[in-house]
Amino acid sequence: MIAKNWILGRIESHHQAMDRKWRQLPPFTVLPRSGESSVYYLTPAERSPSGGVKVIYRHVDELNAMGIPAAVVHDRHDFRCDWFENSTRVVSAKTLRLKRGDLLVLPECYGAGFGGLPPGVRVVVFNQGPHHTFDQIAMEPGRPGAPYSELEGLEGILTVSDDGAELLGMVFPQVRLSTARNVIDERVFYPSDKVPPYRISYVPSRRADELRQILHLLNARPEIHGGSWQLVALHGLSERGMADALRGSAIFLSLSDRDGFGLPPAEAMACGSYVVGYPGGGGREYFDSAYCSPAQSTTEVLAALVEAMQLSGEALRELGAKASASILGRYTAEGLRQDLRSFYGELR
Repeated sequence: MIAKNWILGRIESHHQAMDRKWRQLPPFTVLPRSGESSVYYLTPAERSPSGGVKVIYRHVDELNAMGIPAAVVHDRHDFRCDWFENSTRVVSAKTLRLKRGDLLVLPECYGAGFGGLPPGVRVVVFNQGPHHTFDQIAMEPGRPGAPYSELEGLEGILTVSDDGAELLGMVFPQVRLSTARNVIDERVFYPSDKVPPYRISYVPSRRADELRQILHLLNARPEIHGGSWQLVALHGLSERGMADALRGSAIFLSLSDRDGFGLPPAEAMACGSYVVGYPGGGGREYFDSAYCSPAQSTTEVLAALVEAMQLSGEALRELGAKASASILGRYTAEGLRQDLRSFYGELR
């Protein structure tokens, strides 16, 4: 037992060290101020689908469309996300030459490495995961709010939901804080005009222990066990592949957990799927019981799923259509442009 615990401890320490390593900032070269200032979003080089990375790409596209020079910065040379369609301007950290006056936008996931910034850099923190703000950051006496409070060039914090703005506003009341809404692309995420098949889909990247229990509980139900309903895990799909799968699911099980917004359930609603499950923080602003079933516990989730499975396909389609209209009417590209124009217009 001692040997087993020692091995498990070593494995855990290795994972923690690897986690801290990727959160370190790449080295940046800073040149004197010259010409028009630009906005650069440092972005993890994720090969697998990541909603947060897709959001960053859209910010850069919208800023350039508005006449504000911007680019995604990856720490891997010649890297570009290819799981969704894009022609976004991308540069590598190795070749980037920051000028004084430029804005470097740092995702909150790099928080543990904020101390590695060179002097003279103007910084915006794009915090899509407020509930993860202090991951891998030690709490030290005499350093309240570090590392944010110690960022000399911090110009403001940008987040993606009412929940995130409320949380961060309580922690950093002295910092300029704004919300930039996410966009659910109506060209990709839209409902079908047909009654969707009796499928319950889910994204298995959150709440692993609860998900295991829920799947076992569902499998014991006659609707699943030998019945007409199927359970489908969605992972590793392209953006359009995800949209097709959501349109083909009458119900979507939301497993959001400490999410700053929760793109999968919002995209599921846009595709006309009836959403049951956890709002996970950011989803509180769009989980409306008029067209979905918010839940706070495994028991509530199972009860809501059982109730939803008793509804007719047509009834589920009508509820999904209401959800789609609400989501697509609120999370628009024009709305994001207004948010970005307001935030960056005052900083440049």
